[in-house]
Amino acid sequence: MKFSQYLFSFLMGYFLYSLVEIVGRGYTHWTMSLTGGIILAALYSINSLRSLTLWKSCFIGALLITAVEFAVGIFDNIIMHWEVWDYSDLPLNFMGQICLFFSLYWYILCIPAYYLCRSIRKRFE
Repeated sequence: MKFSQYLFSFLMGYFLYSLVEIVGRGYTHWTMSLTGGIILAALYSINSLRSLTLWKSCFIGALLITAVEFAVGIFDNIIMHWEVWDYSDLPLNFMGQICLFFSLYWYILCIPAYYLCRSIRKRFE
């Protein structure tokens, strides 16, 4: 795969995730924009495996996003004290940084991401 494919998928993730957050909660944080870009570029790479089904892709994607969300949460919220998000009030959360509800949300969000990645790939073929 070419660098331009990863750059394009990064930029798509950067802007689309920012839009999802702004629509969903009214604002975003610059680290969430970067995280969205990194995640879509990673999903783009994962979805290059042609044998990967939609459901497996969503499962892997949800695990990946949850792991990255935890790492970014540790940095943003615990180390830097930026208070970007706090899941402490939600059930089944871990350190207020990740929770089962949002992991399920990431799984569902990976469905359109799967098709977006396929569409990006077709554009570059």
